[in-house]
This record gives sequence, C-alpha cells and structure tokens, in this order.
Amino acid sequence: MHPAHDQQILGMLAPSDVVLDIGGWACPYNRANYILDAEPYETRGYYKTVGLPGSQGGDREYFTRDTWVRRDICDKQAFPFPDKMFDFVICSHTLEDIRDPLWVCSEIVRVGKRGYIEVPSRLVESCRGWESPRTAGLTHHRWLIDIDPEAAHVRFLHKHHMIHADRRFSFPPSFLRRLTDEQKISWLFWDRSFSMSEVTLYGPSEIAAELEFYVRAAYQYPRWVLMSDWAAAGVKGLASRVARRLTRDWDDAARKG
Repeated sequence: MHPAHDQQILGMLAPSDVVLDIGGWACPYNRANYILDAEPYETRGYYKTVGLPGSQGGDREYFTRDTWVRRDICDKQAFPFPDKMFDFVICSHTLEDIRDPLWVCSEIVRVGKRGYIEVPSRLVESCRGWESPRTAGLTHHRWLIDIDPEAAHVRFLHKHHMIHADRRFSFPPSFLRRLTDEQKISWLFWDRSFSMSEVTLYGPSEIAAELEFYVRAAYQYPRWVLMSDWAAAGVKGLASRVARRLTRDWDDAARKG
C-alpha cells in the first residue's frame, strides 16, 4: 500500500471501527481486526523476505490467530461475515492476482460500509522491465485494471499473452523508469458502494487494437523502432515461407524415392 494512504487510512479510523483486510498475508494491515487470505497465519509478512515492509497499519496487530480467516476468496462462497459487518475493508495488491476479482469486489461491497482498494496501475502493468526486459508487468498478474475514482468504478481487462509479443502493445523499460510512485498504482477510497465490470474482447485483432491504442495514447515509439519491427517481421515471414517450401520439396523427394 502507498505509505501516504496507509497513514490516511489510520487517520480515518475510529477506535471502535471494525476493519477487514482481504488478501493481507504478504503484508498484513495491522489495524485490521480480521484478515481473510488463503495463506496461513503463521507465515504472514512474506514481503519482508524480499526486502519490503512485512506489515503496515501501525505496530500493533489488532487481528489474532482466531480472526485470521483462511480460505480461497474466489470459491464463490459468501465470505463468512454478515452484510455490512465492517466499518472499513482494505484490499491492496490482491485483485490483480486472483481468478475472479469481480466476485471478490461484490463481496467487499456486501460486507463493508466503506473501504480502500489499491492495485498496480495499468501504466506500470503495461511496462516491460519491471520483472524482465521481454515481459510486461509481473508475470503472475492476471488483469490490467483501470479505476475511475469519480465514478467509483473498477474496470478489469484480462491480461492477454499478446501484450508480451510485440513492443507496440507495451511500454519500454525506459518508460517504466520515468513513472512516479503514484503513477505505478491505482486506488479507490469508496463509501457505501462501488461498481465493477470486465471488458471482453473477441479475437486477436480486437485484443491487438485495444493494447496498441492504450500504448499510443501515452507513448509514441520512434519511427525507426517500428520500421525495424516491420523489417524483422518481413524477414521472419520470408524465412518461414522458405522453410515450408523446402519441407514440401523434401517430402516430395522422399515420396518419389
């Protein structure tokens, strides 16, 4: 969670507020009274093993072993809490990882009165160089996510593998290095409710058009880069045609004995 938002949330909470942290295993929010996660209580704080903060939300853990609820949050079973039980619900850097974020969002709205969501921004998730020079974003993330705070709406687009296949569909590592910490995240403080939707694309052409449009809106590749891509694609295509022709000739020769 962004450190400034961590402190902002602490300032918003009354001592009597009951707080839920969904997906908090790697970096539990200590002010949460309940944690809901698939991983066990005993191994909480994974982030500190990779040099990141192992917890946020103050120094004292308000949750206990008994209020650490271990379960698959995407199992399509209602979370084990009554409607509007929680005064505040936190879900930080979890929705991009899971198989059914829309279900989880619907349960967040059901059990919470207000809350906070944070995810990697679509900008940073579309950048090569975060984990590898050849892949966009983190390889275990399943979604490209846009948040409209004014409309209180969260929009999910499946992170199609095509994003890694062509530089037109992602930003170069140099673009990643220019992003501020705020540009690397998207967030939503919501009250009473928020809405969510999934974008559905049909076929490679629609996927390519969506990905390329997003990149072009924020970054213009130099013309020589695109020309080199087209030239490389032409050479690759020619090589493939030659290989297929040689294979047919060899097969014909083999059949003729």
